[in-house]
Amino acid sequence: MEKQFGKNKMNNVLRVIVLVLCLSAFFVECQGAVAMPTFSLPTAVDGSVVTSEAYRGKAMLITFFASWCPPCLQEIPALKELHAKFHRQGFAVVAMSVDEGGPGAVARLVKKAEINYQVLMADRATTQNFGGVVAIPTTFLVNKNGQVVKKYPGFAPHGLLERDIESVL
Repeated sequence: MEKQFGKNKMNNVLRVIVLVLCLSAFFVECQGAVAMPTFSLPTAVDGSVVTSEAYRGKAMLITFFASWCPPCLQEIPALKELHAKFHRQGFAVVAMSVDEGGPGAVARLVKKAEINYQVLMADRATTQNFGGVVAIPTTFLVNKNGQVVKKYPGFAPHGLLERDIESVL
């Protein structure tokens, strides 16, 4: 019986460790704020070029996504709501598409989903500059000083994003 209890205790400890590791993969606090990489990218809708300089002094949520990605599509309503709620306070959502088929499909998605925030076509250099975005969606919270303060690999819950946005405004 004592051996069994010790084994169960060890299994419980291992379960807790695995749970903590899994949760930490959901949202990663940056170890010290780092400067947001600069970018100069075309919009998905009309191809006009938007630079990171246009967002100087604003807090931002930058999300890397694709038009064919179900979790990315699932985030759109929350991103629209967050952009609408906080844009008057110096906040912007900026989506960066990693679609390889060009801006056509992305532009159709912007229109169909009535996206109210900027949607840009990311290039390989931009994804690498943001730390090598390897999964989508991946989202970054940037404070008004232009520093990346948090990274969210995968789907990020609306409540968490809202709380974190409020903390940088």
